[in-house]
Amino acid sequence: MAKLFFPKTNETITDFNQIKSYLNANKILIEKWEASTQLSIDATQEEVLKAFEHELKPFMENNGFKTADVINVHPKTENLLAIREKFMKEHRHSDDEVRFFVDGEGIFWFHLDNEDVVAVTCTAGDFISVPKNFRHWFDLHPQYFVKAIRIFTNIEGWVPHYTDSGVDQKYNP
Repeated sequence: MAKLFFPKTNETITDFNQIKSYLNANKILIEKWEASTQLSIDATQEEVLKAFEHELKPFMENNGFKTADVINVHPKTENLLAIREKFMKEHRHSDDEVRFFVDGEGIFWFHLDNEDVVAVTCTAGDFISVPKNFRHWFDLHPQYFVKAIRIFTNIEGWVPHYTDSGVDQKYNP
């Protein structure tokens, strides 16, 4: 279940329609997707992509995306803390960052145009699309487990361009 957190007021919203409305107003797309079939915990990349093909294919075709893969990060992933650190710095991408959470959870932190910062915890079933050049960072903490479909127009567009603003340091544990 997605959660939207406002650190300035210490307020959390769990109503998905309110979260969607708020994020959409800030140009961030969030939706719910469901698998067409039950997936096992050790489902392969091919099985995961096939289970969500009915959602994935139309989205990709309608929005110019070319490829998708599955990332699986868990407590036994090699160099886990280095991977986390890479995502924890505020950055932008020259392409949209599109993720669908198959399992686990992660927290997207957004540095909005009005300079407010909000956090969205995404869990299984949550689809999120962050527009290109949008300031954000991502945290695997506290579970250190995320299985997600990543969707790209090209992988090069997903290279992080760090802002070095220091804003992220005010919110990172």
